[in-house]
Amino acid sequence: MGFDEEWGRLRADAGRRRALSAPSDETVDGPAEVDAPTAAREAVMERLAAFRARLVLVPLDERDGLWTAGLGGLDWICAFSDEEALARFAVARGEGDREWTYRRVTGARLLDEVVPALGFPCGVAWNAAGPDGMTFPPMRGIVPDAAALDGEAAQ
Repeated sequence: MGFDEEWGRLRADAGRRRALSAPSDETVDGPAEVDAPTAAREAVMERLAAFRARLVLVPLDERDGLWTAGLGGLDWICAFSDEEALARFAVARGEGDREWTYRRVTGARLLDEVVPALGFPCGVAWNAAGPDGMTFPPMRGIVPDAAALDGEAAQ
């Protein structure tokens, strides 16, 4: 599922939750209403927690460093959930015929240790070229404040 489809699903789910949580004539104390931005934020935080908890594959460059891609003025460490997701990325780049070496690392370690150690703003792109791709930019709440563009270093 691509971003547009997932965003549409999240909005629809939030709308359903909102309709279910609206007080009826029979109830005085119904569940608290959940608005769309809150539901979307919760969904993103769930995806972030899932990423942090899992072991991901990070391709290596020609110097055995973590392979990164530049986009929007930032570098992004590319991480993949499995070899199939990495292969999909390689094919999308027109490099499906070469061998991609990679390192396994937890998502939490990438965000909490690797990104701050780089010394420049860098985010993580998870499953790029896949239907479930997502980016984790170097912002507070995702990476340590000292490595965040809106954190201690930016102040």
